[in-house]
Amino acid sequence: MPVRSEALPTYRFGKFELDSRSAELRRNGARLKIQEQPLQVLLKLLEHPGEIVSREELRASVWPADTFVDFETGLNTVIKRLRETLGDSAETPIFIETIPRRGYRFAAPVQARPRGSSPNLVPQEMASTPHLRYKVWIISGAGVLLAGLLVAFFWANRRPQPLLVSQGIIVVADFTNSTGDPVFDDTLKEAVTIGLQQSPRVRILSEQTIRETLKLMGRLSGEPLKNDVAREVCQRTGGAALLTGSISSLGSEYVIGLRVMNCDNGEMLALQQAQAAKKEDVLKTLGTMATRLRSTLGESLPSVERFDTPIEQATTPSLDAFKAYTLGMKALDAKSTIAAIPFFNRAVELDPNFALAYSMLGSVYGDLLLEPGLAAENIRKAYALRDRVSEREKLDITAAYHVNVTGDLENAIQAGELWSQTYPQDSAAHNRLGLMFEYSGQYDKAAAETLAAIRLFADSAINYANLMEDYTALNRLDQAKIAYRQALDRKLDNVFLHDDLYSIAFLEGDSQEMNRQVAWVIGKPGEEDILLSAASDTEAFHGHLERSRVLSQRAVDSAERAGLKETAALWNLNLALREAEFGNIERARQATRTGLTIASTRNVQTIAALALARAGDLEQAEKMAAELEKQHPSNTAITRYWLPTLRAYVAIGQNDGARALQFLEAATPYDLAFPPPQFEEGGLLYPAYVRGQAYLLLHNGKEAAREFQKLVDCRGIVINSPLGALAYLGLARAFALKGDSVKARDAYQHLFGLWKDADSDIPLLLQAKMEYAKLS
Repeated sequence: MPVRSEALPTYRFGKFELDSRSAELRRNGARLKIQEQPLQVLLKLLEHPGEIVSREELRASVWPADTFVDFETGLNTVIKRLRETLGDSAETPIFIETIPRRGYRFAAPVQARPRGSSPNLVPQEMASTPHLRYKVWIISGAGVLLAGLLVAFFWANRRPQPLLVSQGIIVVADFTNSTGDPVFDDTLKEAVTIGLQQSPRVRILSEQTIRETLKLMGRLSGEPLKNDVAREVCQRTGGAALLTGSISSLGSEYVIGLRVMNCDNGEMLALQQAQAAKKEDVLKTLGTMATRLRSTLGESLPSVERFDTPIEQATTPSLDAFKAYTLGMKALDAKSTIAAIPFFNRAVELDPNFALAYSMLGSVYGDLLLEPGLAAENIRKAYALRDRVSEREKLDITAAYHVNVTGDLENAIQAGELWSQTYPQDSAAHNRLGLMFEYSGQYDKAAAETLAAIRLFADSAINYANLMEDYTALNRLDQAKIAYRQALDRKLDNVFLHDDLYSIAFLEGDSQEMNRQVAWVIGKPGEEDILLSAASDTEAFHGHLERSRVLSQRAVDSAERAGLKETAALWNLNLALREAEFGNIERARQATRTGLTIASTRNVQTIAALALARAGDLEQAEKMAAELEKQHPSNTAITRYWLPTLRAYVAIGQNDGARALQFLEAATPYDLAFPPPQFEEGGLLYPAYVRGQAYLLLHNGKEAAREFQKLVDCRGIVINSPLGALAYLGLARAFALKGDSVKARDAYQHLFGLWKDADSDIPLLLQAKMEYAKLS
C-alpha cells in the first residue's frame, strides 16, 4: 500500500530538522545541500535511533540489488560526506557512531513528528527507544512554570548519552541561588553530587582538581564556579559535561533547575526543572531530579533502581544540618582539617541520625589526625546508621568499621574488595583497600590499589603519600621519590608527604633533607608532632636518648595543644617503649603511667601493656592483655600481632623461651605488617625481634640470627625504629652463641658505629661493650 505523504514524519535532532517527504535538511531553519545517497543513509539511521544499523541494511537501502559498485568504499564515502554535512566527527561522534565490524548507530536524541501535527506538542522519542516508558503528564501549578516544565519533560526523556556515565567526567558548577537564603549556598551542589555519585559509573570532578585548575587559569582557587569559568574548567580537565543548577523563589515555593551541556560545543544534553512546595522539600526534590538525570545520561534502569537511596535519607532531611556538613567539606577541601571538625559536630547535633557526618568525623580523626579512639567512636555511630546512607557510603562505612572498630582486617579487606568491585571508578575504594593491604604487610597489593586510586584521582596528596610508604616498604626508594615529585608537580602538599620523604632521607643517610622536612612542619598545629616524634626516633636510633626525650616531649606537647590527646599519649608511650628496650626500666614505667593519664583508649592500652611487659611489670602487663583480648576478640592487630608479642615478652621475663615462641606462632603471618596504632615511621617487625630474643634465651643462635636478620634486611619497613639498631646487638649475641666470633665482632662494631657518639649511660650499651670485650 502506498504511504500517504502526510504520514511521512519530520525528524528533529540537535539543531537539525529533516522533512522526509520533501527531502529537505535544515539547520536552525536554514536549508542545507545534501546528496541523495547521504540523505538515504541518514533517513535509515533516523528511523532506528539508538539501534545498530548494519552495513548490509544500508547497502540495501541505498544501492539496488543489481547495482555493481565498490560497496565498502562507497559507503565509507557516503558516511564521511554525511558527517561533514552535520559537522560530526568519527573520533568524537555526536550523531553517527561507528560500531566496528557491525555498522552504525544514530546516537543523538531524535524527535519524530508526523507531518501536519502541531509543533507545540510535547516532543516524544521514537517508540523504538529502549528501556523507556512514556507517560502522559498533567501539567499543574503556576502558569509561569508551564513552558519550563514542558522543556524539562522533553529533556528528562531524551535518549541516554552513554559516554557520559561510562567514560566521561562531569563537572558540577556552583548553583545560582536567587532566593536570598544562604542555606542553599554550596548545599545544593553537595547534594546533587552525592546523588549522582550513587551511580557506580558516574565520575564527578573533585573540588581539589577544580581549585588547581582555577589557579592555572590565573584565578583565585576559591572563585565561584559558574558560567564561562565553569565551562573552561570543564574543557581544561577533559570533562564530558558541565552540570549547572539554580534555585529561585516563587511565592512560598521553590523552583529548581538542572542543566547539563557538552563542555566543548555547548550543546544542551539534559534539562530538568521542578518545584518544591516548601523549603523542607528542596533536598528531596533535588534528589529525585538527580536520579532522573542519571537515567537521562545513560545509566541503565536496573542500575538506577538498585543504587537509589533518597537523598534526604542518604544525607539528612535537615537543610541546616546539611549546610553544616557542607561547610565541613569546604574546610577539608581548603586543607583545614581541624577547622572541619566543629562543622561536622554541628551537623550531628542538628541531626543525630546524620550517618554521613559521623563517617566524615571518623575519617578526619582516623586518617588525618591519627586519633583512632575518636575515629572508632564516630565510625561506630555511622555503622549503626548505615541503612540510612547510599550503597557507596554503606560500603565505605562497613570497611572503615572493620578497620577502626572491630579491627578485623580479613573482613575489612573483603568489604574493601566489594566496594572497589561495585564502584570500580571510586578512587576512595582503592585507596582504602590499599591501606588495608598495607596494615597486613601485603605491600605489593597495597601499591597496586594505591596506583589505581591515583589513576582515578590524581589530585589527592594522601594517595601519593600512601604510595610512597608502599614503595619504601618494598625498598623501591627511587619510585617512592618519583611519587613525591609527581605530587609536587600537581602542587599537592600535606604532612604525610613530608613525613614519608623524611623516612626516605633517613634510609639514604641524607641528614640535610631530614632537617628540611622537620623545619617545614614546625609551627603547624596538628602536624608538627608527627615529624617531631619521627626525629626523636632517629635520635634514639643513634643512641642519643637525651635528645630523643626532648623531641618526644615536644611532640607530646604539640599534640596536646592541638587537642589530640590520644596522639599525645601514643607519642609518650613511644618514648616509654624505647626506654624499656634500652634498659631504662624506671623511666619506662614512669612514661607509661604518664601516657595512660593523657588518654586510655584501646591503642594506648595496647602499647602501654607492651611497654610494661618489656619493663618487667609482668603481672600488670598480663592483666591488661587479658582485658584487651576480652574487649577486642576480632581485632587482627591486637590478637595476631600485639598480644602475641607482649605475652612472649611476659614469658621471656619468666625465663620461658619455649612458651614465648608458642605465643609468637600466631604472629608469623604478620611479621612484616604495619598494623595500627602507627606511632612509628614504619612497621616495627616486633614479633621477629621478640622471637629472636626467645631463641637467645633458648641458646639457639642460628634461629635467633635469622629473626634479627629480618630487621636488617627490611630496612624499608623498619626505617628509623630503634629496633633496627638493636637488631645488630641481637645478631652479635646470636653469632656468639654459634661460636662465630668474627661475625659477632662485626655485628657489635656495626652497633658501635651507629652509636659512635651515643649517650654513655645507656644500660644496653654498657652491657654490649662488656660482651664485646669478652670476645676479644
